[in-house]
Amino acid sequence: MLAGSALVGCSSSDDGVVTLDFFQFKPEAVKDFAAIIDDFEAANPDIRVVQNAVPDPDTAIRTLLVKNKVPDVLTLNVSGNFAELARACVFADLSGEGSADTVNPAVQKIVQDLGSCDQGDGSEVNALPFASNASGIIYNPAIFAENGVEVPTTWDELIAAAQTFQQNGVTPFYCTMKDAWTAGPAFVNLGGALMPEGFFDDLRAEGSDLDTVSFSKDFGDAIDKEVELYSYCQDDFASRDYNAGNAAFAAGESAMYLQGSYAIPAIRATNPDAQIATFPYPVTDDADSRVVVSGVDVGISIGRDTPHRAEAQRFVDYLMSPDVVQAYSESQSTFSPLKNAVPNSDPALAGLEPYFTDGRIIGFIDHQIPASIPLVNLLQTLVLTGNTERFLSDLDSEWSKVAARTATSRKGKS
Repeated sequence: MLAGSALVGCSSSDDGVVTLDFFQFKPEAVKDFAAIIDDFEAANPDIRVVQNAVPDPDTAIRTLLVKNKVPDVLTLNVSGNFAELARACVFADLSGEGSADTVNPAVQKIVQDLGSCDQGDGSEVNALPFASNASGIIYNPAIFAENGVEVPTTWDELIAAAQTFQQNGVTPFYCTMKDAWTAGPAFVNLGGALMPEGFFDDLRAEGSDLDTVSFSKDFGDAIDKEVELYSYCQDDFASRDYNAGNAAFAAGESAMYLQGSYAIPAIRATNPDAQIATFPYPVTDDADSRVVVSGVDVGISIGRDTPHRAEAQRFVDYLMSPDVVQAYSESQSTFSPLKNAVPNSDPALAGLEPYFTDGRIIGFIDHQIPASIPLVNLLQTLVLTGNTERFLSDLDSEWSKVAARTATSRKGKS
């Protein structure tokens, strides 16, 4: 039903009821949004909301754009793909809406740093954060206690913990490199915490030459540490995928798991009684420098040219209401992006929640890397081979190619 209605447009019926096309990208949240829509429609009988969920949202939204059928209201993962659409002015400016004032500024900054229709001016808000995730290290507190290991707060303590587990016959990290993307969480945490201030702005300013800043010059420490972490994986990690990892961790087959909060519902789906807790990556030996990498798992946008802006805004305002955001947060193990939000009571998130509430968060750095660069494949090769020089050189080369093509394209338009 949902996929079949993917091209439904907004309309007004003879009885005055406006139908909004609601593009919703998370299959695991279809029931949550269906309940939200039912409650909204009961309070707003003049609006009907049709939820359209599709298997491949990135492809689906681009197909709709080609056909000039931008949905009225959209949920999207606020990533590099979102940023491209925002810079192309696909989404309406929400900066003047009251719901924009309810958002935690540190979370909104993650959205704004990716780009907007004003191309860097920062005055437009093209998405409001509805739900945030956090990328830390998931661990089994029972296994930690059984082995007398405390939660590490520094890099040296993290490696010492891994060595203790390994010596005791316990797998330190369950790794899943059959799915290339699963090397990404460690990369964004290590690289995000260790890269120089303003690295990506400086890198983009370099063009294709990369004389002053580059991954080779500035990411060596982070990449060395990624390879070191993956040296403590189980023997068959190259042939195990994400689903296998969730099941294995749920069954207590490792002390730690290098995944974000988004994996918690999947782990619990395998074992509702799984032992789950979290802590931020201790990237350096300064415990006070720890931050949490956070992304806007669900952002809400309005199509820039919707003919029913007022009705779309009423729905967005309802979505952004504290009760709705909090209920979704509890259901999907996410963090509320609202100011003064009630902390998520899920005990699995207790180790990350204070960092989120205090704004000690940074964005996912992979969102700054163009989609045309095969980052996840390069990371997969890195952790399987341990060849750090090749990874850094290849990433520089891929970045230079994109920068050169971008410069050529701009010259052609001048």
